[in-house]
Amino acid sequence: MHDRSDIQLLQDYAVTGSEAAFRELVTRHTDFVFSAALRQVESPDLAGDVAQSVFTDLARKARPVAEKMPGQGSLAGWLHRSTRYAALNHLRDTRRRQSNERQAMEQLLTNTGSAPDWEHIKPVLDEALDSLGDEDREALLLRYFKNQDFRAIGLALGTSDDTAQKRVSRAVDRLRDYFSQRHVTIGASGLVGLISANAVQSAPVGLAAAITTAALAGTAAVSTSTVIAATKTIAMTTLQKTLVTAALTTAIGGGIYEAHQAARLRNQNQSLQQQLAPLADQVQQLRQQRDLAASQQASLADELAKSKSNEQELLKLRNEITQLRGNPASDSMPANTMIPTAQVETTRTSAASAEQAAREAAGRALGRAVVRGDAGAFENLLAESKGEHESYSTNQTGLDDAARRELSVRTFAPINLAFKEIAEAAVNGSQPALDAVIRAIQTPELHSLATQSLGLLAGQGNDQALEMLIHPEKYGFTLSSTVNNLRLAAEAGNQKAIDALAAVAQNPSQKALWLMAADNLAKAAADGNTVAVDALITMSSSTNRNVQRAVANALQGAAANQNVNAAAALRAMNSQ
Repeated sequence: MHDRSDIQLLQDYAVTGSEAAFRELVTRHTDFVFSAALRQVESPDLAGDVAQSVFTDLARKARPVAEKMPGQGSLAGWLHRSTRYAALNHLRDTRRRQSNERQAMEQLLTNTGSAPDWEHIKPVLDEALDSLGDEDREALLLRYFKNQDFRAIGLALGTSDDTAQKRVSRAVDRLRDYFSQRHVTIGASGLVGLISANAVQSAPVGLAAAITTAALAGTAAVSTSTVIAATKTIAMTTLQKTLVTAALTTAIGGGIYEAHQAARLRNQNQSLQQQLAPLADQVQQLRQQRDLAASQQASLADELAKSKSNEQELLKLRNEITQLRGNPASDSMPANTMIPTAQVETTRTSAASAEQAAREAAGRALGRAVVRGDAGAFENLLAESKGEHESYSTNQTGLDDAARRELSVRTFAPINLAFKEIAEAAVNGSQPALDAVIRAIQTPELHSLATQSLGLLAGQGNDQALEMLIHPEKYGFTLSSTVNNLRLAAEAGNQKAIDALAAVAQNPSQKALWLMAADNLAKAAADGNTVAVDALITMSSSTNRNVQRAVANALQGAAANQNVNAAAALRAMNSQ
């Protein structure tokens, strides 16, 4: 991660919650932020508090900060400005209570080895930096506070090496002018030397790790203001802690031990209660799972009995057909007797219906097995699908369109019923069902059913399904196979689905998908969604009659709800 820019690391944390990325940012800038805070609050304890609040604020604002900055940018400017504001707020809130303490700490922390000029510059350095423009301050901080060369500065600021060097020089000159106005006179080289030598000091050991833990925890549990308030409460000097401890020891003596023991017992009691609570929940869940398993077992027994009954009926009907087609010399049927054609056809139809019913029952049972997560159930589902495709491919030769449609419905009924069970369970939150849908996306024989299931899930508000439909290229399938399945989500008012369909309308290379996009955007446009209306207006330029008809129908719904742009587009289409 060391070769990645600050903004890239921040984006990783904002999007994926990567603690490793945020930890790298804290490690990279702890000394810088701590030193800026120390110059202003002049207390290592308070500087640590300010640094912690700055990084907690960064964790909380990670997404908006990352979106505002270029991908190769640096956080130095943002961190310095945030440190400045946090330090000023901290000093304002604690000045009265800690004035005597701060004066004592100033004497203890005076760096006798520094040049006299640094003592004049240090109190106003951060104020001077804050007076610079954003670009000048960023360049100066990267050069002399983060020790980066001009090439790295140019890359972070999006400029050339020469421009970065000029920007740094300009910033140094403006700092000198600022100090001159406050009667601090120093040359450019002397100012640069003082800043490089004294500006950044090593933070206390372990501060980076403590900040990372507190900042990450703070984003999930408390706001930045709560963190600062808590740290102010516990910010005590060693002298204060010693005095308080001595006073308490003298005043209450043995009472401390008793209070400690009572607190420990209370904590143990609470801990035991917390440990027992999940166990009670687990017992309840196990009972529910047992009842569900018993119910499923009874259901499977009923299905098995029905399947056996259907099989027996099928064998009986087949036997009757065999008898009807039997030997003409049979004692039961004279040789010159003709079997009525209607009787034979009725028997054949009954046998076919029983066989089809048995296949459909088996398909539903297979779908439920997948939902339960039974071992090998998905593989059986895939084998059934492949068998049905092979059967259809063999039997459809020579049939007209109507017969081919009837054959398709009959052949694929079991797998369709199986996936209906899976899709309904997925909508209700079954994880094995969701996993089966995602696996099916990668299987050609199940791909169409899987995308339909994703459309159903997206319409119910499932973000994972919607993500797969909007970005199919990430999952190995094409946009043309998913556009039609965005309909339910778009009709439910999901803006991401509407934006994805609108993107199809804005892309001339996707004109083949405009008819589906227009149909799917109709309800959103009628509900007044401006993105949907604009997309339909874009597609009104199509020369395809079917697309024009679909767009006109969709715009009529929007115009009926007083959408001025839709009405104008309809008039333009009618005038052509």
